[in-house]
Amino acid sequence: MQEIKFYNGENIPLELHKVRVVQKLHLVPIERRLEALEEGGFNTFRLNTKDVFLDMLTDSGTNAMSDNQMAAMMQADDAYAGSQSFYRLKKAVEDVLGKKHYLPVHQGRAAENILSKAYIKQGSLIPMNYHFTTTLAHITECGGRIVELLYDEGYVMNSDHPFKGNMNIEKLEENIIRHGSKNVPFIRMEASTNLIGGQPFSIQNLRDVRAIADKYNIRLVLDASLLGENAYLVKLREEEFNETSMADILKTMTELADIVYFSARKLSSSRGGGICTNSEVIYKELEALVPLYEGFLTYGGISVREIESMAVGLYETLDETMICQSPDFIRYLVDELDKNGVPMLKPAGVLGAHVNAMELCSHIPQTQYPAGSLAAALFLISGIRGMERGSVSNQRDEYGNETYADMELVR
Repeated sequence: MQEIKFYNGENIPLELHKVRVVQKLHLVPIERRLEALEEGGFNTFRLNTKDVFLDMLTDSGTNAMSDNQMAAMMQADDAYAGSQSFYRLKKAVEDVLGKKHYLPVHQGRAAENILSKAYIKQGSLIPMNYHFTTTLAHITECGGRIVELLYDEGYVMNSDHPFKGNMNIEKLEENIIRHGSKNVPFIRMEASTNLIGGQPFSIQNLRDVRAIADKYNIRLVLDASLLGENAYLVKLREEEFNETSMADILKTMTELADIVYFSARKLSSSRGGGICTNSEVIYKELEALVPLYEGFLTYGGISVREIESMAVGLYETLDETMICQSPDFIRYLVDELDKNGVPMLKPAGVLGAHVNAMELCSHIPQTQYPAGSLAAALFLISGIRGMERGSVSNQRDEYGNETYADMELVR
């Protein structure tokens, strides 16, 4: 993105788009906000939007779409099988992600379900940089378990390490040797790792993971839901790629993976998702599961209108002016809050600005959910609904016992 400075030298990000449709908002009195919290058990996920002033819970499925995406919907080809809309999307997947085989699914967790059903059995081990909630649930439901392999700096709240989403290569190989490569159906890397604050991995780290996967003949699976933002941070933070185009950075990452799956809610701003690969063998292993769980192979549970918009959205991922908007504004907000003494997760990642609830609410023990408490308090005083990313979001263990998150964040 071209750097734009004010007359005083301050660099403030600018919104390089205009709003063409508006929706009226309501700020209800604080007394009603307290009632709403009580009705929802002080769980912000259970608030009704009529009581919410600014809903900043998530952009998943609620994000804005571009004018070109909306226009593309008008040419949708309504057909159960063989829709031309699908073939336009398939071409976009190949052009942007470099994978010739594409299986549509209705969202990212549906892709996780299919991959888990195809490859995971009782006793399987899935090494990954870090889990996402639905990923963990699908793997454990099929009898597998995960091992998270971030380097120690990935858990440091306030640092200047540029790639906290990197996987520990030594621990990866140790786990494969200990458990046996035959018990490791795939290695999973998540771009812009969600639950640790949207932190990226470097391409060099992905290359190192690929080398281990090749050494032990293990598939490498890339969760590309936030791949565009990871690519943008690679361009900013990894010297080798400072002058490389977004298109080439994206292809460099996807070429290293055997399987790429994504939620289009993040990777193109429309509802939907997909699994893609260049392997005919992998495609055949997964193909039969799509009609079983999602829908026919040329729609996969996605409306043809959204298939058309997804194709346009994938191409828009190559536009640096578009993809930079979220990371640049998040960085600005993190820096401003940090200046004002609010403990923030640093460096800024993607997804949102993450407040360190463990530090800000140090008087609240983790057993009493500091991130959930802070999210409720934020709503009470402002009408703003943020996202709890802590122990409330954590999955219970196999015996139903509480498990506690590595971080307590409010996004």
